[in-house]
Amino acid sequence: MREVEIGIETADGTMDTFICHPEEGGPFPAVIMYMDAPGIREELRDMARRIGTAGYFVLLPNLYYRTGREGNYGFDLNRIRSDDGELAKMFDIMHALTNAHVVSDTGPLLDVARGDNQAAAGPLGCVGYCMSGRFVISAAAAYPDDFAAIASFYGVGIVTDAEDSPHLLAEKITGEVYLAFASQDPHVPQSVLDTLPGTMSAAGTNHRIEIYPDTGHGFAFPQRAAYDKAAAERHWERMLALFARRLRVHRS
Repeated sequence: MREVEIGIETADGTMDTFICHPEEGGPFPAVIMYMDAPGIREELRDMARRIGTAGYFVLLPNLYYRTGREGNYGFDLNRIRSDDGELAKMFDIMHALTNAHVVSDTGPLLDVARGDNQAAAGPLGCVGYCMSGRFVISAAAAYPDDFAAIASFYGVGIVTDAEDSPHLLAEKITGEVYLAFASQDPHVPQSVLDTLPGTMSAAGTNHRIEIYPDTGHGFAFPQRAAYDKAAAERHWERMLALFARRLRVHRS
């Protein structure tokens, strides 16, 4: 596995980004992995590596670069589950990150993928967790010619009352969308689960929505209390099948 961290220039500064891909057999289809609310950490890099070992060029950007780098976001990651004050700090930073920010940041990420000889020509995939469920939908709608495979796991904020709610843009997406949710998730209202299938169908979006039974928010993260091995492996199966189906056929 080849790994590097680079700084990508954006409209708002330098976005530190972890990149990994196999040592041999390239170029590889590119995948952008959008982080969850706690931010960049080794757990996420390990997940990026697992995607990479399946034969992909993976970019994992620090979406909080406007606030700081890993470990210096303004909250203590080790205390967010036991200290309400630290959790509140994390949510403040999360809520300050807008859909427009991430759409803007995605342009330079696409430029890096297009300019690296280890990244294959053709469309990309993307995957988002938690807060990034809304970001992958927003990015796929903003760059419909670039994203052919879009996956979200226990994504929050996909349907809101805001003017920039991602679901309002679904009709612009030309790629295939896979949305997975936990069966017990306080961050995703039941009303969203009830209406989202009809919303995506009405938009004409090629999609699949699954509810993973007996799971909670964060079931795919191995270091979370909510980790569920069977559900996590199912999530890998669904994601990698989507990428193989939509990206491999485009390899140069």
